[in-house]
Order: sequence, then structure tokens, then C-alpha cells
Amino acid sequence: MTIEAKLNYLRISPRKVRLVADLVRGRSVSDAEKVLQFTIKRSADPVLKLLKSAVANAENNFGLKKENLYVSEMRVDGGPIIKRFRPRARGAVAPIQKKTSHVSIVLEEREGGDVRKKGKKEKIKKVYQTEKPKEEVSSKAKEKRAGESDEGKSSRVDKKPVPGKTQIFRRKSI
Repeated sequence: MTIEAKLNYLRISPRKVRLVADLVRGRSVSDAEKVLQFTIKRSADPVLKLLKSAVANAENNFGLKKENLYVSEMRVDGGPIIKRFRPRARGAVAPIQKKTSHVSIVLEEREGGDVRKKGKKEKIKKVYQTEKPKEEVSSKAKEKRAGESDEGKSSRVDKKPVPGKTQIFRRKSI
């Protein structure tokens, strides 16, 4: 059974609310409440209030238990934008967009088992399980090493960094 609750016209931009929504999606209700209570974001309080409202709807209207519920879906859509203007130099104006959000949450009942959806860790484990065992890989590596000569090893010597000269790669300048 699915229980849906909505929060419309929240005066926080959808981009900021999605950061909090991503923390909650797929968790059990009790875990989601704990995460939202300790999240230091302005949108955490309204989302927590919405979650409690959805849980109250499930308990009172449908007779479901809080322990069996989890957040199956949480959507944050953009609402209407309030447009304002700010005066700038030489009589010009600059637009200001005050964005709003529509948040909707869907709770579902789950009986036993793992509450979270399969994440990246489970997928990674499956990938490693399908690969060759370590013994085969290590034996091939040993054969490869045995075929190398002393000349090849000397060319691969790691160079130690010169003190005072360290190169740091930065994608963006500070």
C-alpha cells in the first residue's frame, strides 16, 4: 500500500531541497527521521514535518505500523518563481528569482528484510564475484614477472620527489 503526502510552495529552491531528499530516499521511516533531525540544512525541518505527516496519515487512515514503512519515493519539483528586481549602477536593474518547491513523498509498507534499495556497494560486489578468482590472476602475474629481465626492473625504479619541488594538480585555481 502506498501513502502519499505533499508539501507545496516551499520557499526554498528545489536544488537545495533535493540535497536533503537524497539523504532520505530508500530509508526506513525511523532512519529517515534520525537523519533529518541531525541534518544542518534549512530544508530539513519542512521535509521532516512532511515525513511525520505522511506517517500520521498511514497510521490513522490506513492502520499501518510505523516500523514497516519506508520512503519509497521522494520527489522535489520546481514551483512558481517570484520575480523581483534590484537596482544597479547607472539606472539599470538586475533580476532576482525567488524560487519555490513542491515536495512529494511516497511511503510503502515492507514486511521484514532489508529496507534500503540495492545501492552501489551491492552492484560492486556482484561485479567482483563474476571476475576470475585471485589464484588465477596471481599465477598469471607470477609468469609475467618471471619473464622480465633485470634491465626492465631498473627502468621502473620509482623516483623520489625532490624536496621543495612538489607539483600539485588542481582542476580549478584557488
